[in-house]
Amino acid sequence: MRLRSTPLHEVVRAAGSTFQAIPPPNPQKAVKIERPMTSHEPASLPLNQVLTGDCREILPGLPEDSIDLIFADPPYNLQLEGELWRPNLTRVDGVDDDWDQFDSFTQYDQFTREWLTACRRVLKPTGTLWVIGSYHNIYRVGKILQDLQFWVLNDVVWVKANPMPNFRGVRYTNAHETLLWVQKEKGAQYTFNYHAMKGLNDDLQMRSDWYFPICTGGERIKDEDGEKAHPTQKPEALLYRVIMSSSNPDDVVLDPFFGTGTTGAVARKLHRHYIGIEIDEKYARLAQERVREVVQLEFDPPIYVTPNPRRRERVPFGTLVENGLLEPGQQLWFGSEGDLTATVHADGTLSFNGQRGSIHQIAKEIRGGPANGWKLWYYWDDLASQREVIDTLREAVRQESSKEI
Repeated sequence: MRLRSTPLHEVVRAAGSTFQAIPPPNPQKAVKIERPMTSHEPASLPLNQVLTGDCREILPGLPEDSIDLIFADPPYNLQLEGELWRPNLTRVDGVDDDWDQFDSFTQYDQFTREWLTACRRVLKPTGTLWVIGSYHNIYRVGKILQDLQFWVLNDVVWVKANPMPNFRGVRYTNAHETLLWVQKEKGAQYTFNYHAMKGLNDDLQMRSDWYFPICTGGERIKDEDGEKAHPTQKPEALLYRVIMSSSNPDDVVLDPFFGTGTTGAVARKLHRHYIGIEIDEKYARLAQERVREVVQLEFDPPIYVTPNPRRRERVPFGTLVENGLLEPGQQLWFGSEGDLTATVHADGTLSFNGQRGSIHQIAKEIRGGPANGWKLWYYWDDLASQREVIDTLREAVRQESSKEI
């Protein structure tokens, strides 16, 4: 195998967990926000650092069950043979680096099994892992993931808005890559910020086909010669969605193939900790320089945390009656317009057309299908001289309750 690696004794020592690491960002170049380390962050973790070496050798030195989220963009084993030329006779700068060269599928499979096994050890039981690949490798990676008892949550297709053409004209243009999202333990609780994803998608459920352009222009990291530094740099928008969906502020995000640091840059922007592992010293230096330039704004929970309605304080409809916000015998309208009304009872139920039940049951009978009574029943507001949805009363109770706390 031609994959270059740093000798184990130079990277990690079992006693003391000494890493060959690039220092964390310079506080003079970025706003450093000091916040107490939460209990789920082991003190021995090299947070916000780039560790130079082979991830298969470095990962055993990290604490077991310590990482919240892993994003991996491993070598694809593209198996390119010979040079590729465009129709205008310019050469395509493809992936021909040593780190993407393997002598056989067997060798690649062994490499994949080793790094995934090491990742599984450090991932928390509640943690998840994302891995991205192309048709060259993703099916082999997927099998090994399942062999190692990871549980597949989703496969996501990254549809490239501006893919590289198939210059030889002998195949379809390869216009997508596949991401596998898996959890460590089947059935365990894991992080999925469903409402944040809906917010990013104009209040529609986020689908598993994601449209992003490939990384070009100003976002593309250049080397000292002005050439693209890394052949497979991923767009920040892709990592933004992955990290936003699958982690929370203060979580630890690990990338075992850090490249030029896209994962770390996005993690800092979203107030997550990162740990990057990169075998190539040049890439590691470029990554640290990039992350150092990221300005991390002051943490403000309402800005970085999407409220989850399911986790909010439960307020039964009867609480509105108990607190005098609605009175027994009062009429509620079904909808902001129309004449259908129901009567409020002292026990917090409603009656309509001879039937008695909760705000949801009566609304379901009227609609003939699932119904959220909080959004469908209206009361008369004397101050506004109009109907108002009863959910506004529930919010008033919640706000008053939070003041008391």
